[in-house]
Amino acid sequence: MFDKAARLAGHPSDYSVSQAMGVNRSTVTRVRAGTLHPGPAFIAGALRAFPPLTFEDLFECFTDAPPARPGPSRRPENGSSAAFE
Repeated sequence: MFDKAARLAGHPSDYSVSQAMGVNRSTVTRVRAGTLHPGPAFIAGALRAFPPLTFEDLFECFTDAPPARPGPSRRPENGSSAAFE
């Protein structure tokens, strides 16, 4: 939804979006490409740049599940159930 909001607000480029949000162009580019998770400054800038949209309107939240490890989990020597890293 973030990309759609930027287009609808009349921002033709990442530079234009970054200026409206008060963040670096490279930050906008990386977040849009998925190589950077949006941080607090990015989120706050988006909320300022695209009123009256809310956080839920602009962003999709998800949890990153850790990758499955092959083989059995190793257990600590004290017998607890936490796996070693």
